[in-house]
Amino acid sequence: MDYQLVTFKLDEEEFGVDILKVQEIIRTVEITVVPKMPGYMEGVINLRGKVIPVVNLRTRFNKPTTEQNNNTRIVVVNLNNITLGLLVDSVSEVLRLSEDVVEPPPPIMEGGMDTEYIQSVGRLEDRLLILLDLEKVFGDDGVLSFV
Repeated sequence: MDYQLVTFKLDEEEFGVDILKVQEIIRTVEITVVPKMPGYMEGVINLRGKVIPVVNLRTRFNKPTTEQNNNTRIVVVNLNNITLGLLVDSVSEVLRLSEDVVEPPPPIMEGGMDTEYIQSVGRLEDRLLILLDLEKVFGDDGVLSFV
């Protein structure tokens, strides 16, 4: 089985998500802050007449926030029929990984990210790619119930 992924960066770490969950990738637009939302919720955007909540993945993964720049993107994903925007530092590429270069995550990952969010780790020539399980990233503590 091959994995087809959209890859993006947060700091120097590279992550991948299943391309079938990605609806589109857009440049950042004005994000409207919504009161009383969890800290990782940036707010909402208007995407062609549809209101989409946006999650800052840096905040979600307890990383320090940075200023948005020309590389910052919103990866629009569909999870359990809910459309959600993921604010990321940059989008790298779309790639295909074969099963033989993908392995389960080690029990303890550097950087403090909860390994339950990690589906697997892909070994590329000169880098590692963390494959995220988006349902676990957003389902466990009710993030999807906010949208």
